Amino acid sequence: MDRPTLDELLEAVGEFLEKELLPSVADPRLRFQTLVALNALGIARRELSLGEALAEEDRRELGALLGLEGAPEELLGVLARRIREGQAPPGTFAFLKAHVARKLKVASPKYLGRYR
Repeated sequence: MDRPTLDELLEAVGEFLEKELLPSVADPRLRFQTLVALNALGIARRELSLGEALAEEDRRELGALLGLEGAPEELLGVLARRIREGQAPPGTFAFLKAHVARKLKVASPKYLGRYR
């Protein structure tokens, strides 16, 4: 793989924003936008490193829960329909809790500690 890697590029941009730009930004609006950009970079880095494995966990667990195979998005649709129809399979709550935890690992890992 060529260097710098995508993760290294995202890390470099994040370090620049955090260490070089952010300390010099006085405008509250621009400071907020810089913090939003830093957060977005963090999400992108976590998605890059964890996304495929977490999606596979979701697919495997959801397939076992429903007794079906398919893409996670399709299986989530099936589960949603079953829940709306009052026919959620046993283990639905545990699956949904784990599903949300996987999403939080990418979107907001700090919140995950409070979620459990």
